[in-house]
Amino acid sequence: MFGARMKGPLKPHAGGFYSDLLAHGYTSGSAANQVWLMARLSAWMAENGLEPRGLQPEDVDRFLAVRRAQGCRVGISRAAAAPLLAYLRRLGAVPEPPVTVPATTGPGGLLHEYRTYLIKERGLAASTVGTYVRVAGLVLCEIEDHDLKELTAAGVAAFLLKETRARRTGLAKEIATGTRALLRFLYAAGKIGVPLDQAVPAVANWSLAALPKAIEPTEVDRLLTNCDQTTPVGRRDSAIITVLVRLGLRAGEVAALRLSDIDWRRGEIVIHGKGSRAEPLPLPVDVGEAMVAWLAQGRPAASTPYVFTRVHAPHGSLTREGVSTVVRAACVRAGLPPFGAHRLRHTAATQMLRHGADLMEVGQVLRHRSLGTTAIYAKVDRSSLATLARPWPSGAL
Repeated sequence: MFGARMKGPLKPHAGGFYSDLLAHGYTSGSAANQVWLMARLSAWMAENGLEPRGLQPEDVDRFLAVRRAQGCRVGISRAAAAPLLAYLRRLGAVPEPPVTVPATTGPGGLLHEYRTYLIKERGLAASTVGTYVRVAGLVLCEIEDHDLKELTAAGVAAFLLKETRARRTGLAKEIATGTRALLRFLYAAGKIGVPLDQAVPAVANWSLAALPKAIEPTEVDRLLTNCDQTTPVGRRDSAIITVLVRLGLRAGEVAALRLSDIDWRRGEIVIHGKGSRAEPLPLPVDVGEAMVAWLAQGRPAASTPYVFTRVHAPHGSLTREGVSTVVRAACVRAGLPPFGAHRLRHTAATQMLRHGADLMEVGQVLRHRSLGTTAIYAKVDRSSLATLARPWPSGAL
């Protein structure tokens, strides 16, 4: 189909690239445009004596710069060339981009070692790893690698005072927690001779001071009603919101749901939560119906094993941020102030309490490790709190 108008070293891959694009949900027109860009790159490579195995990222940048200089309006950015390069790399036709290996010494090497430890030894989620590594970067900017052995409790306290003095409580606690985790790692790895994690002062904060923010049932109904069930996007968004508000999942847990995690016969769903834990939960009927509507009448025929995917090509899985974006978009459609996916987790817990569940049952559904984490929801259990209210003394006024 494309061989007659294609020349250069990429010509043998044109047909396969076109078929791959169609398999990933691109329309025939969009796929043809991508192959057209492939033809331009192939011709440019022939003119410059480049073979596929020698194609480097800087060569692609030079090709795109030539197109921009020629006044081209499309196919002039790295994003435009990304599908083509990804396909050729999967085939092994062009080399992978060079990987910058971090230094084995100094703060860069220590951060790399720390990141590996958090992922492999602690099994932390990617978002938590990112937070801990950012905090570690702050600490190591103050302390050179060769000075770690001389680190003292006074130095740790001075660092925390400097970094948290003008920050809000939540961020200050994040820095303190991250510093404590780094110090535990440094001691376990033999980088420091004394366990200094206890030298990290606690951030002043009233226990359970915050009030969980939930939305009312009528607002949940507005979110769902404004998901257009006649479209794939509407069916997907409705299923995501139903899963969040009925099961109380985190955004990352929704993004991590695989088709194989659903046992339709037993009515169970496996949740992949914090600490690489996999825990089964009952699959409520309304959640199952919403997911079936998406899977049967909305989800594209994508090769990804994940339940929730992009509707438009390429049909990859949604990320944690993508799930929260779905919720915020639903808020806009429903005329509600935008909020993220975690608000619906609070809503699930609040609704369970209002329907008679106790804190232990709520903690089991939310998969809290400690009942103390669930205790904050006691403040929104209005019916139970009302039984504790004492009448106002008649003569007090």
